[in-house]
Amino acid sequence: MNALLSRVREPGQLALPAGILTLIVLMIVPVPAIVLDIAFVINIALSLAILMAAMNARKPLDFSSFPSVLLFATLLRLSLNVASTRVVLVHGHEGEEAAGRVIEAFGAFLIGGNFAVGIFVFLILVIINLVVVTKGAGRVSEVSARFTLDALPGKQMAIDADLAAGLMTADEAKARRREVATEADFYGSMDGSSKFVKGDAIAALLILAVNIVAGFCLGMISHQMSAGDAAKAYITLAIGDALVAQVPSLLLSIAAAVIVTRVSDSRDLAGQIGGQFADPSTWLPVGVMLAVIGMIPAMPQTIFLPTAGIVLWIWHALRKRRAAPLLDLTGPEPAPDPARIALDEVSDHTLVTIELGYGLVQLVDDRRGSPLVSRVTGVRKQLSQAFGFIVPQFRVRDALDMPPHEYRVVVGGVNLGGAAVRPDRVLAIDAGEARPGHSLRGEATIDPSFGCPALWIDPAARDHAIAEGFLTVDAGTVIATHLNQLLSERPQDLLGPDEVKQLVDALKDHTAGLVETVTPQPLSLAALTRLLRTLLEDGISLAHPLPIFASLSRAVQQSSEFDRLVELVRADLGALIVGRVCPPHERLPVLTLDAGLEGAIMQGMHDPLTGQPVIEPDLARMIGERVAFLLAERGTAAIPLALVVQPRARRTLAALLRLRAPGCLVLSIAELPPSQPIEVIEVIGAQPIAPPPGLPRPEMMHSPESMAA
Repeated sequence: MNALLSRVREPGQLALPAGILTLIVLMIVPVPAIVLDIAFVINIALSLAILMAAMNARKPLDFSSFPSVLLFATLLRLSLNVASTRVVLVHGHEGEEAAGRVIEAFGAFLIGGNFAVGIFVFLILVIINLVVVTKGAGRVSEVSARFTLDALPGKQMAIDADLAAGLMTADEAKARRREVATEADFYGSMDGSSKFVKGDAIAALLILAVNIVAGFCLGMISHQMSAGDAAKAYITLAIGDALVAQVPSLLLSIAAAVIVTRVSDSRDLAGQIGGQFADPSTWLPVGVMLAVIGMIPAMPQTIFLPTAGIVLWIWHALRKRRAAPLLDLTGPEPAPDPARIALDEVSDHTLVTIELGYGLVQLVDDRRGSPLVSRVTGVRKQLSQAFGFIVPQFRVRDALDMPPHEYRVVVGGVNLGGAAVRPDRVLAIDAGEARPGHSLRGEATIDPSFGCPALWIDPAARDHAIAEGFLTVDAGTVIATHLNQLLSERPQDLLGPDEVKQLVDALKDHTAGLVETVTPQPLSLAALTRLLRTLLEDGISLAHPLPIFASLSRAVQQSSEFDRLVELVRADLGALIVGRVCPPHERLPVLTLDAGLEGAIMQGMHDPLTGQPVIEPDLARMIGERVAFLLAERGTAAIPLALVVQPRARRTLAALLRLRAPGCLVLSIAELPPSQPIEVIEVIGAQPIAPPPGLPRPEMMHSPESMAA
C-alpha cells in the first residue's frame, strides 16, 4: 500500500479511482437514507457545475474532458437510481420519509402529492430531454464529427505549408498538430457520448416502470396494503425518485448541447450572446411589434404595453451607449511638436529592405493574404539554414520614387538589383523546355533571376503555358526568387556582431570550453566577426560551427595575424571545402598555373594596404577567360574545376575568378586533402592557349614575361 501511495504524485490522482469505487458501493451495498440525500444533492451540484463550465468555455476544446465527465456523471446518476430503488422498495411501506428527505420533497412538494400529476410532469421532462435536446445535440455531434474528420488532411497540409514557408516554428507546428488531433478526437467522442444521455433517458423510463409495478405488488402482497395505499406510498416515492434523477439528466443534456453548438470565440457563451444582442437595431422592431399587439382590444394590454415599454427602453439605452464616445483614461495626447524630428524618421535600422512601387503594394495587403510577406519569410528561413546563422529580418516598404510596378532589393543602403513585375499576371519562363513554335502569347520580358526569356500571361492561360513546357510563377514568387539569388551571393554582408554573438551563445550551450579558447580572448567579437565574414565570402557555410571553431582554436595557438589565421583555418577545413564540390572517392578536376606565371604573380606588384599580389589587367583577363572557357566546355553537370595555387596567391586569384568564373573553386596547395585523388586538366600558361569562340586571340602567350608585358 505504501509503495502504491509513493507512486501517486498528487492527492488528486486518487479522486477518480475513489469515485469509481463509490459508484460500485452505491450499486451493491445498501446505504442509509441520509447518504442518499447527500449523494442526490452532490449529483445536482455536479450537473450545475458541468453546465456552467460548458457555458464559460470560449471554444469546445476548452472543455475537452466533457465526454469523460458526461460518462462518469451518467454512471453516478444510474448508481443513485439503483440505490434509491432498493430503499424505496424495501422501506416504502414505512412512509414517504423512509426514502430520504430529497425524494420526499420532490414527491410531495413539487407535485403536491398527486402521483398522476407527477407522472405527467416526468413524462414531459423526458420528452424535452429525449426528443428535443438530446436528439438535436446528437445530430450536431454527428455532423461536426464528420466535417472535422473530413477537414483533418487539409488542416495538416496547411500546417506543413506554414512550417515550410517559415510562418511558424517547429514547436508551434507541433502544438497546432496536437490541437487538430485533439479536436478530431473530441468531436468523435462527443458523437458517441450523446448516446449516454439518450440511454439515460430511456433507462429512467424503465426504472420508473419497474418501481411502480414492483412497489404496487410488494405493498399489496408483502405488506398487506390496500391498492390505494400501495399506489399512494410507492408510486409517489417512485415519481419523486425519477424526478430527482431527471433534473440532473436534463442539465447534462443542455450542457452537451451547449458544447457541441459552440462557435470558437474570445468570449464565454454569455459574453458572446450578450455582445451579439447588443445591437440596437435588434430591439426596435421587437418593441414596436409588442406595442401594436398590445393595442388590439382582445389582448391583455396591461402585460403587452409595459413589456413593449421595457424593450423600447433597452433599445434607447443601447443606442445611447453606442453613440457615446469611449472614455479615454490616458488623458489627451499632447500636440506634436512640428520642430521635433525623430531619429526613426530619417534612419533605416533594417539591413535588408525590399522597396516596392505603389502598384505592387497589393502583394503585402493583409486583406489579400500578404503573399509576398510569406514568401520573403520563407526565403529568410532558407538562407538562415544555408548560411548557418539567423539572417536579420527583412523590411518591405513602398517607395514613391519608383515606377509603379518595379521593385528593388537594398542591403545596407546599396541597391543590389530589381526588376519590373506584373502583380495581376503570371510569369511563364522558358527554361529551355518550351515547345518550339508554341502558341502562347503575352508580354515579352526576361526573368530577373536567371535571365531566361519569359512572358507575362493572363492567369487563365496558366494551364496552357504548362502544357507548352513553360515554368509558371506569380509575381510574389518572382521577387522572392530574385531576393534569394541576390542574397545567396553575399552572405558575408548579412553577418554582423549581433548574429555572431547569437551563434557563439548557442555554441556555448554545447561546447563552452571550446568557445572560451577562441573568444573573447584571443579573438574579440569584432575580430571573430571579421574572420567569419571572410570564411563566408570564401563559400564556407557556418551551418556546422563546431569544426570551424575547433580549427580556430588550433589556429590561434600558432598565429594572431588575420591573413595567417584565415589560411590556417582553411587548410584545416580542406576536406570540408573540397567535399562540397567533389566526393572523396571521385577525382577532383584541377587547374594549375605554370611555375613561371605563378612566380610572376608572386613577385609582381603588391597592394600596400593588404600586402596581396596585384595581377596586371591583361594577365587577369587571360586567366579569367581561360578558366571560364574550360568551365563552359565541361558543362554544368560535371564536377566543378578547382584552381590550385600557392597560399599567398589564393586570395587574389579567388577574388579574380569570383567575378570572371564564379563556378571555379580556388584552393591553396595546403588546403588540398592528401587523400583526395585529383586529375590535372590543364596547366594554364604552359602552352599556347586556343582562344574561346568569339574572342580575339591573345598575342605573345609563351612566357610569363611576355604575358605580363
